[in-house]
Amino acid sequence: MRTILSGLTLSLAVALASSAASAQTPIVLEGTIPEGTPRYFSLPFTVPDGVREIEVRHDDQSEANILDWGLRDPTRFRGWGGGNTEPAIVSESAASRSYVAGAITAGSWAVMIGQAKITERPARYRIEIVLRATPTLAPQTERRPYQASAALSVGPRWYAGDFHVHSRESGDASPSLDAIATFARTRGLDFVELSEHNVVTATDFIVDAQARHREVLLVPGTEFTTYGGHGNAIGATEWVDFTASTGPMTSARAAVDAITAQGALFAINHPTLDLGDLCIGCAWSLDVQPERIAAVEIQNGRYSVTGPLFYRTALAFWDGLLSRGLHVAPIGGSDDHRAGEGTGMFDSPIGGATTMVYASELSVAAILAGVRQGRTVVKLQGPDDPMVDLRAGTLMIGDTIRERAATLRATVTNGTGATLRFIRNGTPQRDVPVTSDPFEATHEIQARGGSADDRWRCDLFVASRPRVVTGHLWIAATGEPLDAGVVEDSGAMDASANSDASVRDDGPSTPPSNGCRCGVPARAPRGALSLAIAIAWIFSSRLPRRRAGSAALGHRGEHHR
Repeated sequence: MRTILSGLTLSLAVALASSAASAQTPIVLEGTIPEGTPRYFSLPFTVPDGVREIEVRHDDQSEANILDWGLRDPTRFRGWGGGNTEPAIVSESAASRSYVAGAITAGSWAVMIGQAKITERPARYRIEIVLRATPTLAPQTERRPYQASAALSVGPRWYAGDFHVHSRESGDASPSLDAIATFARTRGLDFVELSEHNVVTATDFIVDAQARHREVLLVPGTEFTTYGGHGNAIGATEWVDFTASTGPMTSARAAVDAITAQGALFAINHPTLDLGDLCIGCAWSLDVQPERIAAVEIQNGRYSVTGPLFYRTALAFWDGLLSRGLHVAPIGGSDDHRAGEGTGMFDSPIGGATTMVYASELSVAAILAGVRQGRTVVKLQGPDDPMVDLRAGTLMIGDTIRERAATLRATVTNGTGATLRFIRNGTPQRDVPVTSDPFEATHEIQARGGSADDRWRCDLFVASRPRVVTGHLWIAATGEPLDAGVVEDSGAMDASANSDASVRDDGPSTPPSNGCRCGVPARAPRGALSLAIAIAWIFSSRLPRRRAGSAALGHRGEHHR
C-alpha cells in the first residue's frame, strides 16, 4: 500500500501530540486527490497509548465521485468497508461489519482509500477519526476463531450449493449468517459459500452460526473485488491484498498465489459482465496464472434474469480456457445480497444459479476437492432444474478417459420434454429429446491423434433455453499423427439429429479465437434489450446500492458492487 504524503492537502483539526485527554475531539483529514494518484492510496494518522476504540467517518464530498474506504493498523489489515456508508469502528473485542476486532496498537495507522470512480475534479475527501479510551461497541462474544466443521453428511453424492453469497460483512449486503442458512435450507441447498468483498470477517461468525444450522454447510471465502475484475477465493480464511490489482491487464498473480497457498481455490466471477459504471470492475481484465484458475462462474444469478445479458459470453470465456487444455470447472452462484428477501421478477435469490458438486461428504475440504477435480454441474435457473450426470463406464465428470474409444452415458432426471445436447470441444454434436424420467442417452466417442485431448460435456435445454451445463469428461489424445488412420469426430452436428433451430441458436458459441481471454474480457451484448435487463438487474434487490444519507458525514451516492 503506497502512502500519499505529498501533494495532498491535509488539515489536522487536532494534533495528537496534545494528549490522550483530548482524544474525543476528532482528527480531521481533508483535502484533494491530485491527478495521477494511485488507484489505491492511504492517509496516515497516529494512535497514542491508551486508545481502546477507533471510529472513522468518511465522505467523498461529491455527487459524482465514488471512493471506497478501509483501515490498517501498524502491522496488519483491519478491514475494507468499500462503499459502506456508516462509520468504521474497531475495538479489541468488537468491530463494525467488514472490520477486524483486535488490540488497538499505538503507532501509525492509515485510512485506505480506493478511487472507484472519479469524474469530477477536484476530487475531495473528508475523514474524521475519533479515538476513545472507553469502547462504545459491546463485546461480540459470538466472534470465534474459524474452525472447519465436521462433515454434516457422509457418503459420496451430488451436493447442491451456491458459490456466491454475501452476508452483512460485505458493505453492500444486509443478511446475517442465520438468515442465509435458513433461506438456503428452504431452497434445498446443502452448502453456501460466503464470498464477501475483500474481507474474511464472516469467518469470525461461522463457528457460532454453524452450531445452529447443521443441515447447511457454511463455506468460507472472499470475493477478490478489484476495479479490473472480481475473483472468488473459495475456502479462503486469510485476507488477501487486493490493492495491487488496479486496472486492465494489471497483474493479480501475487494475490492468486496468496489464495492458493492457503489451500483455497481461485475462480473468476461473472467474467464478461461489462456494464461500465453501473457495475464498477465487474468484467474480468486482470492478468493471472491460467493454470491456477480452478473454476469460472458461467452463470451469475438466475438464467431468466441475467442469462440474456452475459451467459453466452461467459460460456465462451470458459471454453477459451478449456481450449488451452486447462481443466477448469464450471460453477454458478446467485450473488445474493439479501438472503432471498424480495419477490420482484429481477431477483436472484440464493440458489439461482445452483452448483452441484460430487463430493465424498458434506465438508469444506470435500466440496473444495470436488471442484478441484472438476466434478461440477451447473443448474442455471435454480435447484429445481433437472439434473444431468455424465459418465463413461466407471469414470465421471472431471476424469480423463485413457482408452481409444468410450461410450458416454448421460442420465437425466426430472427432465422430461427437455433436449439433451452432447458437446465436443465447445461445438454441438448431437441433440436428443428427453422422453422419460429418468432418461439415459449414450454417445460413442473416439480419441484423436495429436497431443490435444478432447473434452465432452452435456447441456440440457428446456423450452429452447439452456438450463443445465455439466463439467467435462476428457479423452486423452493418442499422440499419433493426425493422418495415421485414427477416426476423428466430424465436429459438426448431425443434420438428422433431433434438434431445432431455436435450440441450436441459443446454445453455446464456438470458443473465442484468442483462447483464454484472461486479460481481455469478452463483452456482453449491449443492445436495447440487454441494456434494459442490465439496468433492471442493477436496480433490483440483487445488488443493494449505496443509499443517500451517511450516518457519519452525510455521505451519498450509489456504488454498485
